[in-house]
Amino acid sequence: MGRRVGQCGVMIDTIVINEGWPEQVDWEAQGEMAVAAAFAATPYAGCAAQPATIEIAIRLTSDKEVQKLNAAYRQKDKPTNVLSFPMIDPDMLESLARTNDMEILLGDIVLAQGVCTAEAAEKNIPMADHATHLIVHGVLHLLGYDHMGDAEAETMEAIERDVLRKLGLHDPYED
Repeated sequence: MGRRVGQCGVMIDTIVINEGWPEQVDWEAQGEMAVAAAFAATPYAGCAAQPATIEIAIRLTSDKEVQKLNAAYRQKDKPTNVLSFPMIDPDMLESLARTNDMEILLGDIVLAQGVCTAEAAEKNIPMADHATHLIVHGVLHLLGYDHMGDAEAETMEAIERDVLRKLGLHDPYED
């Protein structure tokens, strides 16, 4: 059902639904890489080594499904590249580093195939690289980061840039 990310306590479950996602990409490995790198770049890095299992579901699906979710949960009737659905209140995140043997459902990340493909083409980067960025972005949202205000956006973008640089990928915010 899920795969543990390296030797750490984070488990992801990648579900490829839409046939439009490139089959030559190992999406499980991409998800594992993105999740591990995102955790490592935050104060929650130690959580990944805890005995508790932190679960994240990554769903790669169609624009149509993402549009339905976006309309239902954000009142925006259009597809978007990534949606994150945290299962833990941000106030509870601090306790992640002090957990014992238990399962923690951190949340779900959903990516839209058509939007991701179009954005990758526009940036002239491989779709798998762009999807990796969006998974990192989604994990940061699950860990309580946001980009509603300028200061929040700068913090989140700096983490994303650092993570992607360490992964040898593009700077997503470069003009």
